[in-house]
Amino acid sequence: MSIGMFAERPIGRKKTDAGLVVSVILLMGLGLITLYVSSASYAARAKESEFYFLDRQLQAAGVGLVLLIIASCISMDFIRKLLPVIVVICFLLCFLPFIPGLGVEKNGARRWFALPAGGTFQPSELAKIGVVLFLANLFDKKNDKLDNPAVSVYPAAFGLFAFVIVVFLQDDFSTAFFILVLGFILFFVAGVYLRWFAAFCVFAVPVALLFVFSEEYRVNRLIAFLRPDYDIHGMNFQLAASRRAITAGGFWGSGFGTGLRYARNIPEVQADFVFAGWCEAMGFFGVIIYFAVLLYFGWRVLNIARHAKNRFESYTAIGCGSSVVLQSLLNCGVVCGALPSTGINLPFFSAGGSSVIAMMIACGLLINISRKEFEEVPENLYE
Repeated sequence: MSIGMFAERPIGRKKTDAGLVVSVILLMGLGLITLYVSSASYAARAKESEFYFLDRQLQAAGVGLVLLIIASCISMDFIRKLLPVIVVICFLLCFLPFIPGLGVEKNGARRWFALPAGGTFQPSELAKIGVVLFLANLFDKKNDKLDNPAVSVYPAAFGLFAFVIVVFLQDDFSTAFFILVLGFILFFVAGVYLRWFAAFCVFAVPVALLFVFSEEYRVNRLIAFLRPDYDIHGMNFQLAASRRAITAGGFWGSGFGTGLRYARNIPEVQADFVFAGWCEAMGFFGVIIYFAVLLYFGWRVLNIARHAKNRFESYTAIGCGSSVVLQSLLNCGVVCGALPSTGINLPFFSAGGSSVIAMMIACGLLINISRKEFEEVPENLYE
């Protein structure tokens, strides 16, 4: 399957996709409200301020907003000229967590590096954008040579696996696997022959299983998924607490103003399980609202990709949009117990400045690609 229809842009004034902008604002706004309500109790106990996580998220959102504006205003042609530098920087940043004195280790994983002004940054979040831009550019240039794997498929696969491996070495299997899936999506939309997907699967599936069973905590996550009622006071405590919060929401939810009785008891609720707070506060009705906004965002992304100026912009739109939508679906699946725990956060909702900044850059690129040019209509045309 390949995207082959690109609407021509007549010369004239530019117009941004308002629907995309509105959906991004809604996701960010709902995420900030949910983060505060879900984490206030825990933040007051552990951080001595109920606004601790909200303040940090707002700071990251401020930086992300600046980068969103920059990404949406710079010419995509100029971005493409700088692409080798951008991709190399994204790749090299992934090595900073391994540098002694600069890398930061949390819970046995080295996924962050310290910032000069304080705080930490997780470079694997930017790696998602780097992979999308790298593959979008390569598949655009080699679109007529997809039947020659030596000049199209092999270089794309090499670049993709380079990012996957360096992120995996940070002990971040979930993000590495997500980057791999993101890459496969771009392979598919670019029109790579299905036989190459079969070859990738023959290689990737056993390697992924080997990686899963190489660490005890990953095996425990798999066991917890297969037996959700097992050890609900141990390995399944977080999922059991999440289900209680979701059930307590009922249809209409308990409301944001009443405080959350169950979600606030979920360990690290501000991270991967913040969606349980939304479910308790807004109920099933809120779940419908959230997925309606997410679906609308995805629809606008597809429309932008279909009418993009060229394949590079189209593939970039698909990659950036998939990064938000697919990650959101994976997180929601984990929170309700439909998927094994992955460590993938919920875009715009989960606490994490690196994720917020990366997602807003991705949305900035989407806004950039959506900015179409329309021919001005003379005032006396119908006179």
